[in-house]
Amino acid sequence: QVQLVDSGGGLVQAGGSLRLSCAASGSIFSINAMGWYRQAPGKQRELVAIISSSGSTNYASSVKGRFTISRDNAKNTVYLQMSSLKPEDTAIYYCNARIRNGVGVVADYWGQGTQVTVSS
Repeated sequence: QVQLVDSGGGLVQAGGSLRLSCAASGSIFSINAMGWYRQAPGKQRELVAIISSSGSTNYASSVKGRFTISRDNAKNTVYLQMSSLKPEDTAIYYCNARIRNGVGVVADYWGQGTQVTVSS
């Protein structure tokens, strides 16, 4: 069984910074892409940033230059460093990973979500 646990959210003032973490555990053979999504109240879930197994990254235009995604393959962990936060960044942030488990099945897994609130 595979599990993603994300953490690091909280309340921060506009202009501040937060670092989110997401660790994968369980019967993992390999992890392909890992990413962060967010969902604000009344809005659809949207991609924030994604990182491939080789380290290539892609960002939503709204966060480019302010957020940095990284991963530690030895720890099966992905991070999202968020800087210059704006009130419109307020949302629940979910990590996602495409994982091949110990018996060769590939599936997408989601963390439980962590709340990020940016006050003006």
